[in-house]
Amino acid sequence: MSDMKTVETDADPHAFLAAVAHPGRRADAQAVAAMMQRVTGWPPRMWGESIVGFGAYDYRRRDGSAHRFFRVGLAPRKAALTIYLMPGVARHAALLAKLGPHRHSVSCLYLGRLRGIDMEVLETLVRRSVADMAALYPQPEGDA
Repeated sequence: MSDMKTVETDADPHAFLAAVAHPGRRADAQAVAAMMQRVTGWPPRMWGESIVGFGAYDYRRRDGSAHRFFRVGLAPRKAALTIYLMPGVARHAALLAKLGPHRHSVSCLYLGRLRGIDMEVLETLVRRSVADMAALYPQPEGDA
């Protein structure tokens, strides 16, 4: 596989989340990570130095290079808690309208704090994202 900046590592995701400096961001990240683990059934894994991902899939880019990436994840950034929803958030416009205060890009949802976020809607977004990925990239047996 070609070199990518964000690859799975052996770092401890629980220690990473426990070390988040801002107590509110730390608590929010831990809550979302627990929800993602419960929803997906997959253990958290570190991807790069700052992303906690769940599950994995293999894909090829147009240039033919092979890569592996997480199926759903989060990163407790300084400005916002970033939620990674593959293969994108635009298809879930009706849910986004009910979520609460957020911003988004193609596959990233940016949450200032969980306060004001409808957690049932966020959980539904995670479930649908995982289902979308399963349809696009069936998971080989025994692979998370």
